[in-house]
Formats: sequence, structure tokens, C-alpha cells
Amino acid sequence: MAGRPSQAQDLFDNPASRIRYEAYSRLQAAAVAFGENLPIPEIVAIGGQSDGKSSLLEAFLGFRFNITSSEMGTRRPLIVQMVHDPAALEPRCRLQDEDTDEYGPVIPEAALAEAIRDRTEMHLRKLGTTVSGKPIVMRAEFACAPNLTIVDTPGFILKARKGEADSTPDDILAMVKAQCAPPHRLILFLQQSSVEWCSSLWMHIVQEVDPHFQRTVMVCSKFDNRLKEFSERWEVDKYLSASGYLPPSVKPFFVALPKDRQGGGAGIASSATSAEWRRAIQEVDASVKQHLRGGIEGGFDEERFGARIGFGNLRRFLEEELARRYRDAAPATLALLQERCESVARELIAADKKLAEAGDVVSLRRSAIQYVLAIASRVEAILEGSPLTDPMQYGWTTEEERSAATGGNWPGIAAATVKPPNAGLRLFGGAAFERVLQEFQEAARCLEFPVVQRDRVANILLAYKSRNGGGVTKAAEELARGAAREALGPLLDAACSRLGAVVKRAYDISAEQAQLQRGAEYARLRPYVAFHAALRSAFQAFVAGLEERCKGIVRHHLETTTSEYAIQLLADSSIADDVPSVYESEGGPDENEPAGAMGRMPFAETQQTVPETPSPDVMTVNKPDHLRRAAMAAAAAAGRNVDEDSPGKGRMAKVPRTAAATGNMGPPATAGSAYLSVCQQASRLFGRIRQTVACQAAPATLKSAFLEPVAGQLAAELSVEMFGRKDEDFMGLFTAAGVLSALEASRDALAKRVEGLVRCKNEFQELARCL
Repeated sequence: MAGRPSQAQDLFDNPASRIRYEAYSRLQAAAVAFGENLPIPEIVAIGGQSDGKSSLLEAFLGFRFNITSSEMGTRRPLIVQMVHDPAALEPRCRLQDEDTDEYGPVIPEAALAEAIRDRTEMHLRKLGTTVSGKPIVMRAEFACAPNLTIVDTPGFILKARKGEADSTPDDILAMVKAQCAPPHRLILFLQQSSVEWCSSLWMHIVQEVDPHFQRTVMVCSKFDNRLKEFSERWEVDKYLSASGYLPPSVKPFFVALPKDRQGGGAGIASSATSAEWRRAIQEVDASVKQHLRGGIEGGFDEERFGARIGFGNLRRFLEEELARRYRDAAPATLALLQERCESVARELIAADKKLAEAGDVVSLRRSAIQYVLAIASRVEAILEGSPLTDPMQYGWTTEEERSAATGGNWPGIAAATVKPPNAGLRLFGGAAFERVLQEFQEAARCLEFPVVQRDRVANILLAYKSRNGGGVTKAAEELARGAAREALGPLLDAACSRLGAVVKRAYDISAEQAQLQRGAEYARLRPYVAFHAALRSAFQAFVAGLEERCKGIVRHHLETTTSEYAIQLLADSSIADDVPSVYESEGGPDENEPAGAMGRMPFAETQQTVPETPSPDVMTVNKPDHLRRAAMAAAAAAGRNVDEDSPGKGRMAKVPRTAAATGNMGPPATAGSAYLSVCQQASRLFGRIRQTVACQAAPATLKSAFLEPVAGQLAAELSVEMFGRKDEDFMGLFTAAGVLSALEASRDALAKRVEGLVRCKNEFQELARCL
């Protein structure tokens, strides 16, 4: 014991120790401000709510500031840096700025708790949470404070308070465990003396982060409440030894602090001065030892337990232990600081270079060109079928494609009826492109020739008849042409839009992959939002141009396929061979009917019909002229008006006598079989047009119109759009509002970080010379 004063003098009561403590305090402030993860020896106080943790912290400080009423301990950790300054007869407390290592102005004792609470609430509102692991740093210089730094953490709770999130207890638990986890931190665990060690609610938390209690200091708080239960020495010694509950290496401290006076009872008034508070602490320490010596039969084993009873002994132990850890860690800390200073200095050089390059148009053009070419190459690879892209991450099903695309459904077709092969697979790029083509063909096959009104057929048929003597075939061609253009046109437009959406999706995939891989070309251009927006806009315009050109091409194919010449070829090759001519069922062909409509295989016997013998007073629309004139003359001689016969006898035109005499005949109506023949021929011709356009011409056209320009023109088109501009216009993509300021702010933050670490390194170098 003779050497103990010199050891204590060496640890914490000499100029070298004070320099060391100041150096670690500055380093701690820098670490908190700049997010540095440095192995600084620290004391972390933990415990349940109402276990006396806040009162213990005030006892270390040597003054009271109503920390309990501020309830800040339930929100954020508080790092309290206590500095023993004999010249500070009144506490000088300052809070560190949130984002720097500088301290604010001195805050009076009475306003300290409110300042902590306001800062906590402002920070939590900004984060939108009820608990935060970012600590508040408070520096307290006081003649009655030790050279000690304690991290005060929120107290454990079992249930959230009213108005708090239900997860608050778990959030506090996780945050406190994170504060205790670093191996360089000493854990100060408080538990009320009224709770047995075996019944502790929070002991398992300590065991999780420090299983063998190698860096844990146990503190039994409110020890005076337990004294009245002891009457004999063996009871006291058994309790103080904690045998059977704690490992033999764990030596708990037993502390009692003055109680706040309730009503007229014993204790210290809440309005007591700091001097009265400190004097009351000493009196409680003395009264506890006096009770153990005189109030217990046989006293207690003072040689064994005396150094662990009372707040004064706990304070001396923690100050010595922290000073010893500071001294032992100083060489390694200096080496780590030198390494960190060099690393952050390199980051600062890179930031300066990036800031300089932000105004270097040549360098920016070079990086932008590399990035644009890389994106174009990725898009081409994706459309060709990239094996390196995960379909589960980037692929879509047919239903997802329809939902994402504007106008994803096929016009005039129920979505449920169009189910292409592989509709449920997650495809992208070239595979999705091919599936859309298959879906388009499926939709085209679902198109049917529409129901045509008899009046419309009659109008077309008679118009052709009056103009050039045409008949059923011409009417069928006209109806098929109109129906094909009306039905297939919107379908072709929808196919172009859907395929364009697949190509646009390829850009989104390539851009996301570039961001994840963080290549050199992307890393530099990442902050320039205006550039990326302009590139995306240029790609969208390129694809929109492809869509419009493709729509024009397929529409031209549709117009060509439905032209008079193409229709005649289709009619000659298919319809006339399949549909019986109405003229043969009515007694012979019209002399003006094209010969192509006549050629067919003869009817089978079961297909033949016997025509009615027409009445002499009626004429059939398509009779030869000499028969028609004879019928009209007979009707006129009989003196009957010509009107429309009943539908059951077929639509027959009757001509009045006056009309026959003057040759002014009304418009003839179609025969009963003519309507059906026109519709049948038009339906078959519509099917051939649909087959020619949708299943033969369109797929090849759509592929070449989209995929070939992407492979051959995309890179050039994007380059012209992005780089074919003056330097000042090009730099507008990189010097937009917020870009340079963000780079400058990042650079300034790094500069402050370097400055703070260099200052800490210099202090530790000075400390090493002192040692």
C-alpha cells in the first residue's frame, strides 16, 4: 500500500496525465463530429430506468442540473467529458456542435437540461424516430469534477410511454448494446440494491456483449436501502461478496447518494446548492461506513470490501482505470491517427481533383463519352440476350409489361383472350421483344370480320353497279379493305408502342447495372443529375422516333396490302376459289363481271340450288340487260308499280309503269344471296389480309425497324444529341444548381475532418514526447 500514492499521482494527478486526458477528449470530440470509428477508451454507463444512473452522473460532475427531469436519457446517448480545472470555481458547460468538433458557448447550469432536451427533439424530428444512436457531447470544466469521460445511455424500459412508438424499448435495447459492443469500452452496469443479482432484468444484456465480465464494473446503487436488512456480519459479508451469483473476478461497488427530500422528511432539498450536494454525498458515504462498522454486530470485512463501498471509492477507481487505459492505448492511438490522417488526406486530394474536373470541359466530355458508349453497349447486349443479367431481378411477366406500358392492352381485344407463350416467365430485352411479337400475332388472330349491315352492303354494291358495272366481288373487296384498315391499324400502333417500351426498359436495366457496378465512368458522373436526365431524355426521344418510323412502315404495308392491285391478287388466289358466285345462282353471269370471279370448281350435287322462275313483272338486279328489259316491260304492261317485295321472297326491285316508259328506274336492291356472298367473300379476304400483314410482313418489319437501329445507330445518335453542343451548353449539364455546391460542401467537410484529425495527431505526438 505504500506505493499507492505515487501510482495514483502517475495515473491522473500530474501534468502528463492532464495532457493525455485533454488529447483523448479532443480525439473523442473529433470522432463524434466526423463519424470516425476510433478505439478510444471510454466508460459506458447502462442500467434500467430509475436505477440511479442520472444521479450518479451528477455526482461525478459535482453539480446538479436536473438531468432526470429532462428525460433526455430515453432518447440519445450523452457523452460527458469532465475536466478537472482548479480555476473553474463555477461549472463551464458547453455542447459540441452536431456536425463539427467545435463547442458552442457556455451554458448556465439551470439551462443545461433544457438545451439538451431541445437538441434531442430537433435531431429526432429530423430523423423521424424516437431514439437515435448519435450522441450529444457535453464538456464540463469544473474544479470539483474529475478527469473522467462517461457515455450516459438511455435507461432500459419494459414498455413504451404514451405517445411513443411500441418499438421504443427494443430500439433502446439495440442502441445500448451497440454502445457497449466495442471492446475498448468499459461497461458501468448499475442495479438497485433491492434487486438480487439472480433476479436482475438486464444482466443478460451485459453477458451478451461481455460474456466473462472482463470489462464490466458492477455498481449496486441505492445501497442505503439494503442496510436495514443486515444485522450480523456474515449477512453483510455474504451480500458484499455476491458469491454464487457473479464470477469471482467481479468485484461490485456499493454506492448510496443523497435522496431528494419528500415533504418534510430527510434528504436534500431540490433547491440545494452544488456545494451542499457535494457535502451531502460525502456525508452519505460516511454514514454508510459508520453503520457497517457500528450498526452491524461484528462489523464487516473492511479490509476486503472497504475500498468498494461509497461513491468516493467508485470515482477514484474509474478515474484511475480510465487514465491507465489512456496511457496503455496512447502508442496504438497515435499510429492509428497517422494512418487515418494520411487516408483522409488522400480523400481530400481526390475531392479537390473532382472539384477541379467539374470545370474541365475536356475531361468531362471524355468521361461522358465513355459512359454513353457503355450504356449503348449495355442496351444492345440486353436486347441481344445478356446472360449476366438476373431475370428474377430485372425481368417482367406479360401482365407486368402490360401494366407498366402506356396503352398496354390490344385495341378491340379482351386482355384475357391474349396469352402468348411464356406469359408467366420473367423476361427482359430480346426475349421480351420476341414475346411481344408473339402476343401481337395472337391478338391479330383474335380479330374477326365485323358484322356488316345490309344497308351498307347495298350501298356499296349498287354504287359499284351504277359506276362500272361491278358487283359482289368489288363490294367484298371494299368491305375487307375497310375492315382490315380499321382493325389492324390500331393493333399495329399498339405493337410498336409495346416494343418501344421493351427497348426503353433495356435502358433502365443498363443504367441500374451501371450504378450497382459503380464503374469508373459512372463514379465520376454520378452526382450530375442533369446529365443523366438529359441522356435518358435523348434515349427516350430515339426510341420514340423508332416507334413513329415503325408505325409509318407497318401502316404503309397495310395500305399496300389493301390496295386495289393487292386485293385483286388476294381475291384471285383465295376468295374466288372458295365462294360461289351469286350470278350463277341467278341464271348467269353479268357481262361486266370480271372473269376472275367466274373460275371455280363446280358445285357438288348437294351444294346446287334450283333458282326460282322469276315473275314476268319483276326483275332481278343482276339479270342480263335483255331479260331485265323484258321483265320491266311486262310489269309496265300489267300496270303494276315496282316496289320492294317481301323479305321472304328475296329483295326484288319492282319498276312502275311510268318509270319503265321513261327509263327512270329506282335503285335496285341486292338479292337475298348477294348479301351473304358479299359478307363471306369479305370475311375470307379479311382473313387473308390479316394473315399477310400480321403474321408475315409485320414481324420481320418490326424486328428490323427496332433492333437494327439500336445496334447500328444508338451510340451515334446519343453521342450527337449529348455532345453536339457548344461547351457552355454542355457544361450546363454539370454546373446545374446544387451540383458544384454539393461538391464544395463535401470537399469542405473533408477539409475540416483532416484539420481535426491532424490537430489530434499533433496533440498525441506532444503527449508521446511528454511520456
